[in-house]
Amino acid sequence: MRVDVVTVFPDLILPHLEVGLVGKAVREDIIQVEVHDLRKHGLGKHRSVDDEPYGGGPGMVMRPEPFFEAVEEIGGREPHRILLSARGRRLVHEKVIELSKHSHLILLCGRYEGVDQRVADHLCDEELSIGDFVLHGGEVAALTVIEAVSRHIPGVLGNPDSLSQESHSDGQLEYPQYTRPAEFQGYRVPDILLSGDHAEIERWRRERAAATTTERRFS
Repeated sequence: MRVDVVTVFPDLILPHLEVGLVGKAVREDIIQVEVHDLRKHGLGKHRSVDDEPYGGGPGMVMRPEPFFEAVEEIGGREPHRILLSARGRRLVHEKVIELSKHSHLILLCGRYEGVDQRVADHLCDEELSIGDFVLHGGEVAALTVIEAVSRHIPGVLGNPDSLSQESHSDGQLEYPQYTRPAEFQGYRVPDILLSGDHAEIERWRRERAAATTTERRFS
């Protein structure tokens, strides 16, 4: 997979691409991630990328020209172009799976009071949000997309079976996990997990996953 990120703050993205499983996948060329400075396409001697909103109001709105020029320069064969925006549809597990099937993603990071609507309407395929809250910009959201989607690219995870047992993989949150020691500061690991009875352990995990999902998503 190829991912291109367009942002006015490349330094918010670049360090993340050097560590963890994402960094390993980049070094091994399993995924290719390029970060593009939007100000390269800014207007005038100051490389301006924003202006006052038509109709008045606080803050500044990002202009369309730099985004259109950046995407044109990136090119690629049928890239899927996403604007990270608080107004976008929420990123959920099913959408992550869908995005992982694309060979090329372009992630456009908004800032300030937002992005000229013509970017969303005529340049991007969709707008995505990582939650019903407002961030300073789209960079954290872009990193979230890269993290979530990359997990579903073959070769990124050491054990691909992990995907089938984590939260949201079957519509439920994951069951509680424990490791050594069996007792810590008086808190014990549930006895069932130490029993060696794999059928009962599986039943316990299903029950705990269902209970946690009900408690945290439906109450």
